[in-house]
Amino acid sequence: MTEQIAGYELGDMQALYFSDQEKGNVELLLLPKGMTYQKKEIDSFHDHQDLVVQVKLTGDTYTGGYAPGVSMRADAAASPFCYTDQSVHETDTGKEIVTVLRDHRSHVAEHHLCYREGAKVLESYSVFQNDAEEDAVLELLSSFSLGKISPFMEEDGHDTLFLHRIRSVWSMEGRKESLPFEDLQLEPSWGGHAVRCERFGAVGSYAVNKFFPVMAVEDRKNGVFWGASIAHNASWQMEAYRRGTEVQISGGLADREFGHWVKAVAPGGSFTTPVAYLSVCDGQDEEEIFRRLVSAGERAVSTQPEEEQELPVLFNEYCTTWGNPSHENIADIVKTIKGKGFAYFVIDCGWYKRPEVPWDISMGDYQVSKELFPEGMEKTVALIKEAGMKPGIWFEIDNVGAASEAYQDTAHLLQRDGKVLTTTMRRFWDLRQKEVIEGLAEKVIGTLQRYGFEYLKIDCNDTVGIGCDGAESQGEALRQNQEASLAFVQRIRKEIPGIIIENCASGGHKLEPLMMANCAMASFSDAHECEEIPIIAANLHRTILPRQSQIWAVIRKEDSLKRIVYSVANTFLGRMCISGDVWLLNNAQWERIDAGIAFYRKLVPMLKKGRTSYFGSKISSYRHPVGWQGILREEENGRRAYLLLHGFDGVCGEQVKIRIPDTYEVQDVYAWKEERWDLRDGWFQYTFDEDRKALCLLLERKG
Repeated sequence: MTEQIAGYELGDMQALYFSDQEKGNVELLLLPKGMTYQKKEIDSFHDHQDLVVQVKLTGDTYTGGYAPGVSMRADAAASPFCYTDQSVHETDTGKEIVTVLRDHRSHVAEHHLCYREGAKVLESYSVFQNDAEEDAVLELLSSFSLGKISPFMEEDGHDTLFLHRIRSVWSMEGRKESLPFEDLQLEPSWGGHAVRCERFGAVGSYAVNKFFPVMAVEDRKNGVFWGASIAHNASWQMEAYRRGTEVQISGGLADREFGHWVKAVAPGGSFTTPVAYLSVCDGQDEEEIFRRLVSAGERAVSTQPEEEQELPVLFNEYCTTWGNPSHENIADIVKTIKGKGFAYFVIDCGWYKRPEVPWDISMGDYQVSKELFPEGMEKTVALIKEAGMKPGIWFEIDNVGAASEAYQDTAHLLQRDGKVLTTTMRRFWDLRQKEVIEGLAEKVIGTLQRYGFEYLKIDCNDTVGIGCDGAESQGEALRQNQEASLAFVQRIRKEIPGIIIENCASGGHKLEPLMMANCAMASFSDAHECEEIPIIAANLHRTILPRQSQIWAVIRKEDSLKRIVYSVANTFLGRMCISGDVWLLNNAQWERIDAGIAFYRKLVPMLKKGRTSYFGSKISSYRHPVGWQGILREEENGRRAYLLLHGFDGVCGEQVKIRIPDTYEVQDVYAWKEERWDLRDGWFQYTFDEDRKALCLLLERKG
């Protein structure tokens, strides 16, 4: 019989621990503060307990019920690990709960649950300690595992549970998917037999490739949400698992089956998993669980340089020169934008390329092009600084291009099955090698210091895939290589205090919490000029802080004022980045850009810390969107807000109605022409008079 053995209030959440003394397990349930656990009588055939740490060693019994190939999670009844003890440690910022499991072979599995005062998330990770006299070989070790979801269901809770997750592909990042458990075939069988499991994740050095590392489970009938995200820059997985009535969710490193991961822990050694962020809340707003998970990033951004706290505007010349920057064209751009409020000027890819060789196969050697910068990079950097902007530069650190000398340096490149790991146009540095790191330090850190760059854009334009040689498994070798990649980023921050770092990986392939915690901001996507930009940018409010989401506004000389407003308004969903034909624009075009920059500055307090709500049509095709989108972003203190509307195809003549707190009134508007709307009695009403347009209203509380 399962009994509660401990309970802790952690802010507006509570952590409840349960144990079955006969089976020796311990499981963890999170509930909103004030909610009471409802114990249910479940027959033993339908009662499948969770383990607070999912751990599997080679040679251990695999779970039955047709689980092999579907899930490596342990059946608590068959697991050799048993609950030993639990301790609570007060910390400077909160408390840490440590739960210990042991097996008969002198192996220890610890689960750590950490709470920081005032936080909306908990930090969860596991530690495996090998106290035996021979190697212990792991093939699964979870960062988190939550059980008893949902304790409020009646019987098996049919039509009650929903899984929310965030899909992602190149240039269409962040599409939310919400599915009932029945559609995922996660309802239990008539006899409680046969595992039901939805295991998903990403495999490779792109942590956001097909899915973001985030999930939420909703008990829709009782209004409770459980959520988790994983801070890891390599292969990861999450699972929604069911064999009986209740559901278990877990996640962390991709296991042996999913991510080709096996890890040998030597006698006396230990291994610690990546951190996962956990949260729980009640209510009917499914966005709240994502807001809470994203809030985990707030502590890290507060440590960024002082100028970053004002979310300044930047110019990136990539969509101006398309990989062919030179002193001459940069001088033309700087002359045009000087004094217009740009804080950073980023020289993007191509500054190193040889004549007639494309930028995307040239990376790796990083010698300043004498043809593009005949008087040296010093002159260009000085020009940018004289115009009052911080100079930035682009590097692709992990990869090398097919036309570079580095591409032939096979002794220092990743291998798989004894052969150099090669994708189309690219190979990958073995970042575990000291010679590689010191070489990169000279090329990257040396260049930044030599020329006085104050901003670094780190790109990464391909993924390693399942892994590489050099460890007990390809998945473990990949983990080690990505660990070294992150350590190099941290080294840059240490050796160049105050550096602004932008996280880019063909746009949004590295938008996970660990990398985001080490960067000021990120390229939200490689969507540069397309109509779907505001859809993607709004999506990402569920996965990263808006203040870290750098959004393109690419302006062309042929753009109408309507189109310019559409492009500039997109950036109101994050960080404003301008590019395009800036020296070819007329006064009217510049007037709309200047007005947009001024309007953006008024939105900064809401972007720094606020609450996002979504309205609009269900958008099926991102490439050919039909309908409209409305984003309401309210400042944390509720004093100000803004409402951003985008109309896509087929919206002309459609009247929209949005619920707005009736204490607000319109203070300013950004649009391409005079607009009319109605805001009263808590409702905003507006009729689109044309397709493909945007407008934004700044709202302020009355009185």
